[in-house]
Amino acid sequence: MKASALLFAAALLLAGGPAVAADATAPVDEIMAVTAANWSEDGGEFQELFSEDRLQRLYSRDFVALFRAASKSEFAQEAGTPFDYDVIVNAQDGCPLQDVSVAEGPGEGDVTVVVARYRFMTCMGDTPDFQAFSETRFDVVEEHGRAVVDDIRSDDGSGGTLSVRDVMKSIAAETPN
Repeated sequence: MKASALLFAAALLLAGGPAVAADATAPVDEIMAVTAANWSEDGGEFQELFSEDRLQRLYSRDFVALFRAASKSEFAQEAGTPFDYDVIVNAQDGCPLQDVSVAEGPGEGDVTVVVARYRFMTCMGDTPDFQAFSETRFDVVEEHGRAVVDDIRSDDGSGGTLSVRDVMKSIAAETPN
């Protein structure tokens, strides 16, 4: 009986196991902790999501290459970042993040989707739209035995999806070499 149970468990893992063997939520947990700290009211020091250390540890090679290419834009050279908004919450304005949760979602081929849910407009009003949850989806892949973020996707405000990789590609395409 034990052998058949082990074979069954092995078959389940092979058939429907996670796309990323490493802990897919680990890089997202850190990114969300930084994001929550940056939006907090305590006035703590701003932490860069794309610091050199985090680029090396939390993001895929392809994501980092796109970030570096987008960082050559005139705006990025002046501002220190290719983005004029927070790419995690997809906004320039908001409130301290509340009720943050991170959960591993379904695998999509070699990608594990990790979903972060949070509320970030609660200080702006009591109406349901200000109290609603937002979601950011992280495409996590495995590189060299580590789970790393390969894309960050959020609602674009018009029912579509905004991909940070696509934004970086667009910025890089408009940047002279």
